[in-house]
Amino acid sequence: MSGPQRMSSSLRGLASTVLELVQIRLELLSIEAQEEVLRVGALLVYGAIAVAFLSLGVVLLALLITVALWDTHRLLALGVFTGLFLVTGGVAAWLARERVRSGTYLFSASVEELRKDRDGLRAAKEDD
Repeated sequence: MSGPQRMSSSLRGLASTVLELVQIRLELLSIEAQEEVLRVGALLVYGAIAVAFLSLGVVLLALLITVALWDTHRLLALGVFTGLFLVTGGVAAWLARERVRSGTYLFSASVEELRKDRDGLRAAKEDD
């Protein structure tokens, strides 16, 4: 093969490799975007559950205080339901808070893979 043909072949191989890397990175980016949508959706569901049950708990607590001045059996039933709703709302709020705290950064896997690619290219450059 002559020099220009080898150069052309090398450039095509390089372009093919670059396109393959870009395709892989875009696929990874797409997967990460889907995971982020699911994480945010779950966070919204936990937040909505927390708000709903804490609201119900507060309303029932107000009813409990009101009924505390009445007969004794209604007090037990309202007390149990108030506790149940407050505990459920508290657990949902705690789960939502933990999800926010342990959340990963958007596209962190893509950033890490690009960092590895960059380091690999630097190492290859140093070898030359």
